Amino acid sequence: MWPRNLPQTNQPGSARQLAAMLRPIIEANNGRCFMLCTSHAMMRDLAEQFRATMTLPVLLQGETSKGQLLQQFVSAGNALLVATSSFWEGVDVRGDTLSLVIIDKLPFTSPDDPLLKARMEDCRLRGGDPFDEVQLPDAVITLKQGVGRLIRDADDRGVLVICDNRLVMRPYGATFLASLPPAPRTRDIARAVRFLAIPSSR
Repeated sequence: MWPRNLPQTNQPGSARQLAAMLRPIIEANNGRCFMLCTSHAMMRDLAEQFRATMTLPVLLQGETSKGQLLQQFVSAGNALLVATSSFWEGVDVRGDTLSLVIIDKLPFTSPDDPLLKARMEDCRLRGGDPFDEVQLPDAVITLKQGVGRLIRDADDRGVLVICDNRLVMRPYGATFLASLPPAPRTRDIARAVRFLAIPSSR
């Protein structure tokens, strides 16, 4: 799902507004959630807001090792883990332990990244379109990796929330949507909350 009325993430107070919007769905799922951020600043700001407003355990990348964080997440059974790119891939949490993944923005690599700059320049020299041929495919692959945190087995179930209006406001949003597994889609948080309230058959 991608909620309506999302705050502009580059505006003051955006983390507070986004946390308030997401809190009902996180609480409805009793935690068991990865909040994956595209910047360390947003990661820290969101974790601060969640800790101030929720009683669920909020785990933050960087406060201990990745392995310990995952162990704490699984052991708690009701935690929210707020993290960045290192949790986009290579993490395997199966079943109901993780049934909600929230992504703050479409995961475009920063245009200041030296490797990305070099690849974009090479694309230009070949007469290509750096956005369509480099930036967009990279971001789509990264998003698919993030989605892969949620559905690990055929009988897994859960909700993916993408907090980025560009999915519907930009032409390339269709490319991202086409890359996602087939599943019901909505912009209504209340509908997602109702889905999460249905007992799992596991």
